[in-house]
Amino acid sequence: MRTLRWAIGGATIAAILLALGLMLLAVLRGRPQDLPWTPLDLGEPIGAFTGRKLAGLTHDFPRCRALLDKAGVRYDVLPKVHVNACGYADGVRFAEGGSRRATYAPEVGMACPVAAGLSVWEWNIVQPAARRLLGSSVVAIEHYGSYNCRHIAGEKAWSEHATADAIDIAGFRLANGKRVTIAGDWKGNGPAATFLHETRNGACKLFATTLSPDYNAAHWNHLHLDQAARGEFGWRACR
Repeated sequence: MRTLRWAIGGATIAAILLALGLMLLAVLRGRPQDLPWTPLDLGEPIGAFTGRKLAGLTHDFPRCRALLDKAGVRYDVLPKVHVNACGYADGVRFAEGGSRRATYAPEVGMACPVAAGLSVWEWNIVQPAARRLLGSSVVAIEHYGSYNCRHIAGEKAWSEHATADAIDIAGFRLANGKRVTIAGDWKGNGPAATFLHETRNGACKLFATTLSPDYNAAHWNHLHLDQAARGEFGWRACR
């Protein structure tokens, strides 16, 4: 029993020291977004806990909308959908103008936390990487949709698409007229492949699940991005 108490006490002290270390590091670096307890701000650079805070929006539609509003993201709220075990009550569709630059052609409805993650992804990952590697900004992000009332392929569990908590990204259209697609440009070491891999790696910081062609053959032509409701400290997947 005494050994157990010592073990628990040691774990508690370790957790406190870790928290103090994180706090000190964040203060020294001037990056409050690296702390787990600071409020999420979509306009801040990506921090160590940004992805987990985005995942925490899954059951808080009003807070998610307030964050989009504060960040200057224009959107329309979608009517609630309920079909058997499928549907959503936090659907939004991006609207023209505002702080975002890339459209989603055709425009697609999605759960609010996915929209929040996509906005941060565009500002911090997609556009900087496109300008640096491809010499042009992204004007449109192509996709295979979000809401789809279906199970995960080959499984009985419902897909995150069944609640609009996922989107499948197919490619990008650039301001210079060029297209970069997962199907055609993922493989290789050129600028387009490097760009796609950087967008995947950046998405891993922001979404609960990020799956690419490196995961399995079913994802050969898209990036699957979702905000699965696993809580702020649930497990995350990046492949």
